Amino acid sequence: MRIRPSVFLAASAVLWACGANDAAESPPNDGTLEDSGASQSGSATASGGSSGAAGMDSSAASGGSGGSSGAGGGSSGASGASGGSGGVSGASGGSGGVSNSPDGAAPVRPDAGARDASAVDATANRDSGSQPARDAETTEPPDATATTGPCDLYAAGGAPCVAAHSTVRALYAAFNGSLYQVKRASDMTTKDIAVLAPGGFADSATQDTFCANTTCTISIIYDQSSKGNHLTPGPGGGAASAADNPANATELKTTIGGHAVYGIRIHPPGMGYRNDKTSGVATGDSPETEYIVTSSQNLVNGCCFDYGNAETNNKDDGSGTMEAVYFGLGVIWGTGTGSGPWVEADLENGIFAGGPGATMGVATNTSLTSTFVTAMVVGRSGSFALKGGDAQNGVLKTMYDGDRPNGYNPMKKQGAIILGIGGDNSNGAGGEFFEGVMTAGNAEGTVDDAVQANIVAAGYGR
Repeated sequence: MRIRPSVFLAASAVLWACGANDAAESPPNDGTLEDSGASQSGSATASGGSSGAAGMDSSAASGGSGGSSGAGGGSSGASGASGGSGGVSGASGGSGGVSNSPDGAAPVRPDAGARDASAVDATANRDSGSQPARDAETTEPPDATATTGPCDLYAAGGAPCVAAHSTVRALYAAFNGSLYQVKRASDMTTKDIAVLAPGGFADSATQDTFCANTTCTISIIYDQSSKGNHLTPGPGGGAASAADNPANATELKTTIGGHAVYGIRIHPPGMGYRNDKTSGVATGDSPETEYIVTSSQNLVNGCCFDYGNAETNNKDDGSGTMEAVYFGLGVIWGTGTGSGPWVEADLENGIFAGGPGATMGVATNTSLTSTFVTAMVVGRSGSFALKGGDAQNGVLKTMYDGDRPNGYNPMKKQGAIILGIGGDNSNGAGGEFFEGVMTAGNAEGTVDDAVQANIVAAGYGR
């Protein structure tokens, strides 16, 4: 999405340019996933011949569980209480000058800035209140095999996952492969980080060992579905011509189900992931459902903290050429009630909290200020729905369900996948990502509710 110059939603800092990434060229597949015995949706192969990952041969050590390759790490992590109600805010734009280096140099976390209604401060105190501290050491209990995962629920509901990304847990009960890959700055070698057991959590201890005494970035986020829609740092696009930087692998430590794990913190300047050569992702006016587990923390109110369907040429191809989950303060396009942040849909040339014609102050779209948030877009032919809720303890609320905005029917989706950026590589936003899914078609609302219950049961922040 291309942002018009100047405008910040009650912001005090300069708004970063936003857009979509160039098609992330699928890195060569050298068999690392297949050789590891990784199971994608219960199958023996990782990606069904789709795009693989660059540099996967450089240091994939066998390990983890079930014979899958990779490693992980994990000890303490930062957590915290839900960031206040009706006014989680903070410094916008560059999040206080956070620095990042594509070769894995560790970004510096800025001091907490003044809170305002423009963006959620990257250093909001998560240790206040009842939530466990994300910096607290945790004792890792034996990992238990999951009986079901979000993608199992969607498959049973007739809307199978065509993309399933997470750096913290398996999204299928049978998944026994690598979740992501890290690259260390000291020698530029890579390591795949697998699950501890089928259907389980990330083996973060291997990451800690591999990244000790150096810095690491996340070079690949593997697709757990059979489609092989892996994400790598995005190339340049219409809004930002430079390639995007990878996220620091150790910047966002947390816990889930008693295990220390690492999420992904996206922050400007120029950070994000993309795959323009996908398999099975909805195109045209075809239906899909997309959700992410994110946070009200570390939000930077630029364009655009998205996950989902985007243009395959990394340019703004007009209204309706993308459909992605957006979580934030609406930049300049759309708001709900309260001070935000809100679940919205980035449909290109606009972020929408409702429709048609409804852009600002949508009454049903209420603020979500929890430390962990589920944000969902249900895209249908002629209509769409927005849903959201507390990912630690709560049910989904429908924030909007109705006609698409004027000029967005029918949709013209192109089927690329983006994370942390807009469709034309607008890469001036920030936020947190823990898991995300895209489906082919829509399941009944009861299935969405069951997925939310599964997320809550996983134990984010616990």
